[in-house]
This record gives sequence, structure tokens and C-alpha cells, in this order.
Amino acid sequence: MPPLPGIKDMDGLIMSIETLVEMSRRYGADEEYVLAGGGNTSFKEDGIMRVKCSGAQLSCITPEQFVAMDVRLLRDMVEKTFPAGMGEDEKEAEALHTLMAARLPGEETKRPSVESILHAMFPYRFVLHLHPALVNGLACAGGGKDVFSRLFGAAAVWIGLSKPGLALAQICKKAFEEHKAVSGKYPNIVILENHGIFLAADSAGEIDRLMEHVTATLKGCLAYLPHFSETPFDRSLVCSIAPALRMLFAKDGKAACLFCANEHVLAFLSGAGPFGPLLKPFTPDQIVYCGAEPLFIESGADIAGAFSAYVKRKGVNPKIVAVAGLGVFALGKNRKAADGARLLFLDAVKIAVYAKNFGGAKPLPDEFTDFILNWEAEQYREKVSTSTGRGGRLDGRIAVVTGGAQGFGKGIARALASEGAYVAVADLNRSGAGDCSEEINAAYGVHMSIPVETDVSDELSVERMIQEAVLAFGGLDVLISNAGVLFAGGLGEMTKETFDLVTRVNYTGYFLCAKYAAEPMKIQNKYAPGFMSDIIEINSKSGLEGSKKNFAYSGSKFGGVGLTQSFAKELVEYGIKVNAICPGNFFDGPLWSDPERGLFRQYLDSGKVEGAGTIEDVRRFYESKVPLKRGCTVADVVRAIIYVIEQEYETGQAIPVTGGQIMLH
Repeated sequence: MPPLPGIKDMDGLIMSIETLVEMSRRYGADEEYVLAGGGNTSFKEDGIMRVKCSGAQLSCITPEQFVAMDVRLLRDMVEKTFPAGMGEDEKEAEALHTLMAARLPGEETKRPSVESILHAMFPYRFVLHLHPALVNGLACAGGGKDVFSRLFGAAAVWIGLSKPGLALAQICKKAFEEHKAVSGKYPNIVILENHGIFLAADSAGEIDRLMEHVTATLKGCLAYLPHFSETPFDRSLVCSIAPALRMLFAKDGKAACLFCANEHVLAFLSGAGPFGPLLKPFTPDQIVYCGAEPLFIESGADIAGAFSAYVKRKGVNPKIVAVAGLGVFALGKNRKAADGARLLFLDAVKIAVYAKNFGGAKPLPDEFTDFILNWEAEQYREKVSTSTGRGGRLDGRIAVVTGGAQGFGKGIARALASEGAYVAVADLNRSGAGDCSEEINAAYGVHMSIPVETDVSDELSVERMIQEAVLAFGGLDVLISNAGVLFAGGLGEMTKETFDLVTRVNYTGYFLCAKYAAEPMKIQNKYAPGFMSDIIEINSKSGLEGSKKNFAYSGSKFGGVGLTQSFAKELVEYGIKVNAICPGNFFDGPLWSDPERGLFRQYLDSGKVEGAGTIEDVRRFYESKVPLKRGCTVADVVRAIIYVIEQEYETGQAIPVTGGQIMLH
């Protein structure tokens, strides 16, 4: 092959790497081209190729996530021969060792993309490798090759089905040389059967023009298009199935389950026959992210029995469970992995529809699927691309926090997420819940939180809140019933309307949240006996001791302790622990410190603290009541919450977190 064109000056090199990053991110952020972080890119200059590290996400890739490799050594690999009698596993290990040896000094901690050898075969500076569903509708079709020849003629190369890695690079080198002998140049467009597309050129702009040409040409042939418009579904049924599947997938609850349904998915789910084209994978990416075969279940069938039979037959859990007439459940060890499975299954649906335009869908043969399942390179990619790298004491737990827009609730929601929990931030203040959720996702990962606008005193709103959490993550492990209101006032000035409001939010709201949270928790325990969930009310020291001129709040909290003890006795048989945390005064939160409506202001105005002339007088009065001489903090409450979740031998308790102000006896 000819020498690589290159730029000698450092400014030009930096500019080209920036161009590579920009191109990678642009295509990586577009789901028409990239799903679950698939695809890779590279740039060559002066005999050095910078190629995407395995498992890195194109949509947010940085210059440091490209590994620098010696192009000459990569090209030499194509000539590599193996001793007679060497087994396939030994060949793969030897090829991997040689590939790693092509990394430049200082790059030893980075693992290059599995297709780095093929990238090196192109004598062009930029290479883009993607798996668009539109292109794969052609690449995975029975008549794809013939249509390809008619559409693109001598301008491109079609590579028949081949194992990825070194074997594919060797086949491509031969095809490239043959193309050069006929056309006078190396190809810029390469379609890999049942895999995807490679585009190669000396500029990112030319790459874009090539992609536009391929896309426009294929779109001009389409009579069948996938329709993914949303369709209504039975939310209650879905929310009863998802927790069951989650626990069947992982008895310890460290799994996520996502549901999807749309017009074309339901068309395939009308019966076992129509679902047939989706029973085998079309591409390696589908094998990696959503498994070699989905589990199809007829409506009303025994889910646990079907799941168990699949595991017995295949030796692994299904990542896709399709329920006839309902929709598809995607499973994974975390929400990121489940989302990858969902996206790649939907990609398979698109490919199946697009392939109708090119002779009908043609899945991968079983022997190829078996190779991918056992190929170390793909196992590594799946592990890296679906890892969250977080962990924590609440890793994988699914929580709902009511009143999560501010104060204790917001602090609790953030703290749970910092320990690895998924969090639905629920609040009547939709904007505040959204802000909290966005902060969590920015700090701990985009899959960690959702906001839910909720009025805890409204039954339909609470039911929807729990459903939203189950639909977002697959189940529910922890309810933090934190939403509450407090209006101080003596018996003479308290109105019935205010009293009813406090009772409706603090007492009735806790009852409604516990009622609906218990439903998915019971299902989880049914399918994973021994698995324990938690309902935790954020009560108050005023639930342990009466409070002067604060009887509406105190009475609602006393009632909350009664509900806690009663719920605990009823729900213990389902593995649900029910406890209350009773914080002392959170002086620095808006409940106390809001200058217009905070308790310092309310208590001053109501005369609750005799002799107090200022807000600071009120604050000092309440601090003096605490043996530890300070108010309660979010961290104090969170420590108690985590204790309650982790312990397995306490239920029905009202745990004071008051700095000694209230002591149990």
C-alpha cells in the first residue's frame, strides 16, 4: 500500500485530532448512526494511527480515549501466519498479543478497538466505522449484495460475512488490492455483510459527503419504513411484570428492566410467527448488547417458568423478553446495560423492516453467533461499555424520594445517588424536582435519576409516581416518604382548612405512598424470596414528643409513627421493612430558614418562644435544647437511612436523630 499522507507540524496534528474528536462526537450523538456507544473512528499521520479505545463512547470521546499505534506493525499483522495445528483460541490470543504490541510506548494502559487492523488497511487519513440501521437493512438482507452492486457499482466494496479482527482485515486487504487493480484507487466505501459500513477519506468533510451519498441512495429505495410512534399500553400490567423479570434476572436486585412498545414492535409481537425474524441476531453488536436470542412469551403465560426454561436451554439469562401483544422488556446488570439492550433490540426491528426493501432479512448463522459470544474481544467491549464504574453501599437500589425538590428531600436524593442508588425525585414542584434530578445525573451518571411531579395527597398522582419509577428502572426497593408541610399555630388561631391540609399531606400522603410502593416490593419478594425492601418515613422529633402551638404537625407525625408500626406488622411477610426516621431541627433548610415562611419566622410571629424579639433569638432558643448544641443535618439523616436499609432485623421503629434532644425510654 502507498505511504500515508501526513502533516509535519504540531499545529496541524492538533487540529486533525480535534477534527477527529468533533467528527466522532457528532456521529456518536446521532442515534441514526450510533447506538450504545458502538462504532469507531481513527486518524493517521506520519505512520501513527490514533484509533478509538475499545468501549469508549463516541458521543463524548476525548483525545485521551484514542490509542496511538504503529501503522506499519498493524499492516504487518495482515501477513501473519500461524503454525500448523494451532487451535482457534490460541490464534486469537496470539493475534491479540500482536495487536497490543503495536501500541506506541506510553499507551500500554489503553486497549485499541478490535477493528484497528482494518483501519490501518485504508491508505486514507480518516476512517469512520458505524452500524446505521438503514445501511444494515441492506447489509443484513438476502438480496443485499445484488442491490449494493446495482446502487454503488465500482465505487465501493462489499465484504462477505467474516469473523472480525485479523481474519476480516486479511480478507479486506485482498479485496482492496483487487479493487485498486480494477478502478485505479482504493475504496472509500466498504459494506461489511451483517456488520456495518466503513468510510475512509483524507478529510472529515469528505467522510460526511460519502455518508450523505450512501444515506440518500438507500433512502431512495425504501418502500417499507419502520414506524416507532408511541402506542398506549397497560401500565399496571407492565409494572407488575418488570419487577418480576428484574428479580428473575438477579436475585439480589442488582439489575434494571426497561419496557418499550411502539407500532412496529407490536406488529412483530402479534404472535410467535410474526416474531420469528427477530429470534436470531443480525449483527455482532446485537449479540453483545441484547444477547443471541430474545425470550418470547405468549400473553398470560407463566413468566417464571418461561424464564427458567430459557436459562436451562441457553445457560444464560435473556436480555430481551418479548410479551405477545404487550411490548418488550430489556434487562441488564444496570440501567446503562438495560438501555443498551433496548436500543439494540429496536435497532434489530429497524433492520428487519429496512431489509424488506432489499430481499428480506438474513440473520447471522449460528456458528458465527457462537464465535462472537465466546470471543474475548467482544466480552471485553461489553464489560467496559456497560460498566458504570460507581458502586456504593446502595449500588443498584431503586428509590423514590418524595419532597425531593429542596431541603432534607433534595439532600437525601443526592446522597442516595452518591451511594449508587437510582432515584426518582418526586415533588409537587416539578421544576425543583427536575433541577435536583439533573444535578444527580450530572454528578453520578445520566441514567441515575428521573423527576416526577407528584402530589402525595392525591391517590392517582401517587400511583403514577410509583409507576414512573418502575417504568424508569424496573422495580422499587426504597420509598423515602419525606414530603410534608408544617404550619405553626395555637388551638385558637388554627383553621380547619390548615389542619386538614397538614393532615392530608403528612398523614394521608404517607399512607398513599406506602400503599402503592408496597405493590412492586411484594412482587420482587415473590420472585426472589428473602429479598428485602424498605419503606421509610421521614418523621420528626415532633412525632415522639408533643410540640407547643404545633399540634397539627405533631399530631400528623404521631400518626405517622402509628402507621409505621402497623405497616411493619402487615408487610413483614413480604420482606418489606417499615421504619421512621425522626430528625431534630434542620435549622439550615428552607423549612426553618426561609425568611418569609420559615419556622423561625412563624415561631417568632406566633409568639411560640417567649421573650424572643428576633429570628436569631428563636434559633438560639432551639439550639439550646439540643445536648450537642447544633441542628440536625442531611448527613445525619442519611446515615440513619442507610443503617435502616442495610440492617435486616429492625422494623416498625421510630429512630430519633435529634442530637440527644429526644431520648427514648
